[in-house]
Amino acid sequence: MSRSAHPAGPRHADVLTEGHYSAPPADLNSLDPKVWSSTVTRDKGGELTVGGLEVSRLAEEFGTPAYFLDEADFRSRCRAWADAFGRDADVFYAGKAFLSRAVVRWLHEERLNLDVCSGTELATALDAGMPAERIAFHGNNKSEAEIRRAVEAGVGRIVLDSFQEIVRVAHIAQELGKVQKAFIRVTVGVEAHTHEFIATAHEDQKFGIALAGGQAAEAVRRALKLDGLELTGIHSHIGSQIFDMAGFEVSARRVVQLLAEVRDEHGVQLPEIDLGGGLGIAYTSEDDPREPHEIAKALTEIVARECDAAGLRAPRISVEPGRAIVGPTAFTLYEVGTIKPLEGLRTYVSVDGGMSDNIRTALYDAEYSVSLVSRTSDAEPMLVRVVGKHCESGDIVVRDAFLPADLAPGDLIAVPATGAYCRSMASNYNHALRPPVVAVRDGSARVIVRRETEEDLLRLDVG
Repeated sequence: MSRSAHPAGPRHADVLTEGHYSAPPADLNSLDPKVWSSTVTRDKGGELTVGGLEVSRLAEEFGTPAYFLDEADFRSRCRAWADAFGRDADVFYAGKAFLSRAVVRWLHEERLNLDVCSGTELATALDAGMPAERIAFHGNNKSEAEIRRAVEAGVGRIVLDSFQEIVRVAHIAQELGKVQKAFIRVTVGVEAHTHEFIATAHEDQKFGIALAGGQAAEAVRRALKLDGLELTGIHSHIGSQIFDMAGFEVSARRVVQLLAEVRDEHGVQLPEIDLGGGLGIAYTSEDDPREPHEIAKALTEIVARECDAAGLRAPRISVEPGRAIVGPTAFTLYEVGTIKPLEGLRTYVSVDGGMSDNIRTALYDAEYSVSLVSRTSDAEPMLVRVVGKHCESGDIVVRDAFLPADLAPGDLIAVPATGAYCRSMASNYNHALRPPVVAVRDGSARVIVRRETEEDLLRLDVG
């Protein structure tokens, strides 16, 4: 690869006035296991490998940008969640994080259920062989066609998100001669410590039916009266990328209180509660996520304590990890293009992807790590901003990080922890072609979602 000389950018963190980093890491070549999948390492020559394959070989075969997903790590995380909660709880993988037919098959084989939130996610799940009774169907505005398809397929639960939807699902189920199992999604008034756009349990947002003012209790009242529904539980989700369990404790307490009110008014104890997902992962070395067994212990203890205080039998618990499973299992591989030092500020490193393959930095101010992966370097650290090739000043992949000062066009760099919400939210901005997802395991690699082509885009453009 070429080693083009270029004027050096700032070397020290004291020029950084905003952003995540305050000092360069001690070793730019080290790989923090918190942010990389379990089979990622460097070979004797200093090149990053995943599943035993060098990134230069992967780049040559599959091109860049591309997402490389560590299948062994994904499966291991599925097993860890299933084992942590055991047979007395249900783990639903949140398909919105990343979904493909291969992923559905892995989930099925590793004993996880699946949560979908659109008709096409449902179609993918069914096409790949996920049993319908192990699927939960979410969404704040499900169409009649989507509901009909879900009921016909026999999904295990539909999560009801509004008063209109309670009636709509019941009516369609009756038309089809079925009784549909359902949960009611409630907003519990918890302000999760996360970005405004991914906090979902405060009252002023589009999801669920508020506990405040007795609305959720009225929703239960109506659902219990309808012949087409079997109300089996209450659902709550407080947000995403959360590390603090305090919000879950408040949410569980309020959900259990609603269960007690239902018992007192209707003589019915709903047998299940779903506490949602939203558990955070490590995007940088400063993030400190909890392990599945810690989460399971904390949530089951919270629910048991609150039920004991209310005189209720402990309900069956469901959780919905998505990011916590797939997020750490993948990285995005880029080739370095233009390098542009700005004296006294930072060096801009442009790559061959950008906001079309990772919108989260622009959308949420998300923070990521980045490493030079095609080689190691003993050069001193250089403060950089990794940016994409799109015609947009907000096209930022990694806002502030350190890379070696001898970085050059043609080098390969990788951003870890991009398994969740990167390919799912990818776009064709500037007519970019969405990258492939390549599953790597035990020395072999295969495409599970192929790269888009010019022909794909042109076929959609009917003139």
